[in-house]
Amino acid sequence: MAGGNNNGQGTGVGEEKTASPRQSEVNRKLKYISLAILVVQNASLILSIRYVRTLPGDRFFTTSAVVMAEVLKVLTCLLIILFQRKGNLKEFIVLHYNSIVIQYKDTLKLAVPALIYTLQNNLQYVAISNLPAATFQVTYQLKILTTALFSVLMLRKSLSRIQWLSLLLLFAGVAIVQLEQEGKRKETTVTGPSQNYAKGLVAVIVSCLSSGFAGVYFEKILKGSSASVWMRNIQLGIFGTLLGLLGMWWNDGLAIAEKGFLFGYTPMVWGVIFNQAFGGLLVAVVVKYADNILKGFATSFSIIVSTVVSVYLFGFHVDLLFTLGAGLVIGAVYMYSLPKAAAPSPSTATLSSSSHSLADGAGDSETEAFLPKYQLELMECFNVFCQSGKCLSLSKKHRVNWTSIKW
Repeated sequence: MAGGNNNGQGTGVGEEKTASPRQSEVNRKLKYISLAILVVQNASLILSIRYVRTLPGDRFFTTSAVVMAEVLKVLTCLLIILFQRKGNLKEFIVLHYNSIVIQYKDTLKLAVPALIYTLQNNLQYVAISNLPAATFQVTYQLKILTTALFSVLMLRKSLSRIQWLSLLLLFAGVAIVQLEQEGKRKETTVTGPSQNYAKGLVAVIVSCLSSGFAGVYFEKILKGSSASVWMRNIQLGIFGTLLGLLGMWWNDGLAIAEKGFLFGYTPMVWGVIFNQAFGGLLVAVVVKYADNILKGFATSFSIIVSTVVSVYLFGFHVDLLFTLGAGLVIGAVYMYSLPKAAAPSPSTATLSSSSHSLADGAGDSETEAFLPKYQLELMECFNVFCQSGKCLSLSKKHRVNWTSIKW
């Protein structure tokens, strides 16, 4: 029996060593693909919103665009879950009834972040409509500062000295950019048709505050949860759609009743809505393969892309002050994403070399949102593999401490 076990283990190790270089190559390619997707999504959404909001002609109702994006997001998540259940409608309906209706207390917890995310999405349209795309992209990085502060206050997390320094640099960089924009505004009294810089600035600051609070609150809810990221997005989307409709009625009800829900929708507007709806879901998947450093680099690079495109597309002027402020923000984002220098204990030494989405992503709200789905998949695999006596090889492959996961 002993000899048989040793041979079995030896074969498993041999196979793992053989697969290791190929897996490393695949992971490396996935990281570069993840980087490209994150950069394109970050930059394209802001630039496209700015473009459609500055075009002459009939303007679409931003409140209706927010509602449409939520509806598309919910429908997409429903289709994904139906696909995961292999088209079994009975199982699909029972799952949603149990997750949304039976566990209604768990569902109601998402009403708060849904309200804040709906407010944030509407404020983004207001901010981008009144601020240059590059200025918005730089200023919006204040969400890192607000998220960090809410994490310390609500989750009792600790920040390293480098992270605190990076937050100071971030604030200084944003302040320099705002001073530069204020000076430019005094030189040119007309910023554009129906544009209000102060209104845009207030909108982006409130958006950063709401983003920080919602992200940390969402992370707090997700801890210990077994619901998949798709189910969470459906629950968020239901509340987001209802709250979005309420906001649409309050702000644009009479105008929409007169002109129609889809008034002003062009192919470009639909592109913005699809980007907003599917971009977030795509990032939720991609973030599995992206560690904090990669996400920080993607954010920094997207600022550069937005600035360069703004110069050619919107005639944005880059001077020394803006370059200095943006440079400080880019450096601060990268510094903040660096991992903490801590001596790993023997029990966590193996975990530290595991996949970046589990190790490096710990404590990040975007990565935490993906973990419940990963736990659910591991749970299903664990049950199947245990029946075939391969629990040991599975835990080696994924390098997960099974006893530490709260099922």
